[in-house]
Amino acid sequence: MILASASPRRRELLGRLGLEFEVRPAAVDETPQDGENPEALALRLARAKALASAAGRSGERVLGADTVVARDAAILGKPANASEAEQMLALLSGAEHRVVTGLALVEDGAVAETCAVARVWFRPLLPEEIARYAAGGEPLDAAGGYAIQGGAAGFISRMVGSYTNVVGLPLSEVVRLLREKEHRT
Repeated sequence: MILASASPRRRELLGRLGLEFEVRPAAVDETPQDGENPEALALRLARAKALASAAGRSGERVLGADTVVARDAAILGKPANASEAEQMLALLSGAEHRVVTGLALVEDGAVAETCAVARVWFRPLLPEEIARYAAGGEPLDAAGGYAIQGGAAGFISRMVGSYTNVVGLPLSEVVRLLREKEHRT
């Protein structure tokens, strides 16, 4: 199997399943399209990554994934700098948001896909803790500007949904896609 992602978190999570896989990241334009909702964006990007990584090869099973964070209508990608991370964290402070991960499994041109959604609530954050966390650099590699498995764990007051989804790869859904693929072949 091929993982079409450079994310060390996805690599670690997929490794927990005991599967043998190779990492082959695929670069795609992650810009949301006008009017695109978080689920559609995550699925489109996961599919694009998997198809790009599988291009010109047959007999390979390729898994693509993409995670987006959404607060109301705002889609929050990875912040470009600490200032942007602070803005995102301030938006999430004391509020509910959704973490959406799209998955696409491609094999010989056939695509199976699914989407996982978790609801996450942040406690109200103090401006100084937002600034300190943003300055540490961790938010720069995470959708929504935070990593639940890192320093932002203390920001979360409640969560409904898969923890591994919020980290970036919903393992239950990965296993389900793989099993469905086995039953189809």
